[in-house]
Order: sequence, then structure tokens, then C-alpha cells
Amino acid sequence: MLIKRKSIEKEESSRPARKPKFAPVTLSEQDGVRYLHFGTEWVQGAMRIRKPNWPELEYAQQMMAAMLWLEQPRHIVQLGLGTAALTKCSYTTFPDATVTAVELNPSVIAICASMFKLPPNDDRLRVLELDALEFVTDDANADTIDVLQVDLYDATARGPVLDSAEFYQACNRCLRDDGIMTVNLFGDHPSYARNIKAIKFAFAQVICLPEVHDGNVVAIAFKRARALDPEALAALAARAAQIQAATKLPAKSWVKGIAASLAK
Repeated sequence: MLIKRKSIEKEESSRPARKPKFAPVTLSEQDGVRYLHFGTEWVQGAMRIRKPNWPELEYAQQMMAAMLWLEQPRHIVQLGLGTAALTKCSYTTFPDATVTAVELNPSVIAICASMFKLPPNDDRLRVLELDALEFVTDDANADTIDVLQVDLYDATARGPVLDSAEFYQACNRCLRDDGIMTVNLFGDHPSYARNIKAIKFAFAQVICLPEVHDGNVVAIAFKRARALDPEALAALAARAAQIQAATKLPAKSWVKGIAASLAK
């Protein structure tokens, strides 16, 4: 979930129908970018058609910020598929990593394969049709993940659909000792304070990057606390320069955002 814009699709018939289990998955395109909607004007993800593996939206780029600390993650997991932006970026950026995406809505999985260039499952990529809560509470997933990227919104855009302290504790349990979670939050909504409180309860350390777009705030949560003194920030700046040179992701801005967060 990101920004509010009018869909350019024709409106569907208003005839009464049985309420579906999931909101309808709809698309729009503008200026070379394809957008995913859940039947509303709220954007759930985007893909620049000529650059399908590039995370088009700034908050999605920020969701890759664990790269600053983890240069070679072994297992990266997305809770919520969206347009598969994070899944594709992780899959192509880290060729030695296993990538798992967890998505409850089968229509989202299908449209990502047909319209958003999601590659098929192979020995490194798994897309699971599964509830995110079921995934993180499965004992088989404990202590198996290096990077966990959480972006769980529905058509109502009223904050993440899973936001309890127990959910975030389960996310923590899935991470290895050096594991990092990034979460897309909606800073302009009352759900923001509730989520931050729950994440801080579950994790040793939490940093929030500056707000982008129409209210998106990416929180970075660490299973173990990291040094963030001037020397550590200088090391992060050097790592960011490497990331930016190699991937074009705006990693230098992430470090500036971390520094700004610490200065508050």
C-alpha cells in the first residue's frame, strides 16, 4: 500500500454480487508504470514496465535497507507479495540467497506471474499461498531467516493487517541471531503508534526512516542491537556507497535517514 491515485480502468458493474473472499485485484498504467490495486484507488505496488526487477516506489527501495548490515543474506522472506517488487529485487540482487514470498491471495500470485514478471518457483525461489501469521508461527521457520520484509495491507489501507506484539515476536523468532526485519508502516494513521510499540516490544532495536510518499514509514528492526555511533555510521556510509554503485539503489539516503532518526 502506498499512494492514492485514480485508477484509469473502467469502473466495474455496480450490480449486486456475493461478497468475495478477497477484494478484486485490478490494474492501471500511467507513464510507463503498471500499478496494482485491490479494487480501490489505493496503490498496492508498482512496476516500471521497462525495468521489471527494479523496485519503482521509494518505500520499496527503503525496504531493502537490511543490505547495509547484511552483505550476503542466505534467506530472504517477504510477507505480502504486492507486485513482487521486493521478491524480484532480492532474487536478482542476491544470486546465492533463497527467497521466499508468502501471500494469502491466489489472485495476487497469479497476476504477479502474468503481469509483473514474477519468475516461476525454482531451487532458490518459493512463492507460498499461505497466511503470514501461519508462516511465522510455524516452528519449522524458527531461526531460518536473515532478512524479513513485511508489507501486509488490504484494500482498506487502514494499517497492516497483522500488527500485534505476538505477531512481531513470532517474526523475531523466525530470524537468525543477526537477522533484520523491515516493515512498511503508514505514518499518518493511528495504526502507526500501535505498530511501533509492538515492534519495539518484540525487537532489541528499532530505527524508522523518514516518511516518503503519502505517509509511508519503513521501520528497521534488529534481533540484536547494532552500534550506531559516529564510527558505525561512517562504516554504513561506506557500505551504502558500495550498494549504490553496484545496484543503483539510493542507499546513501538510507544512511542519512538513519542519522536523522538518531538525532531526534
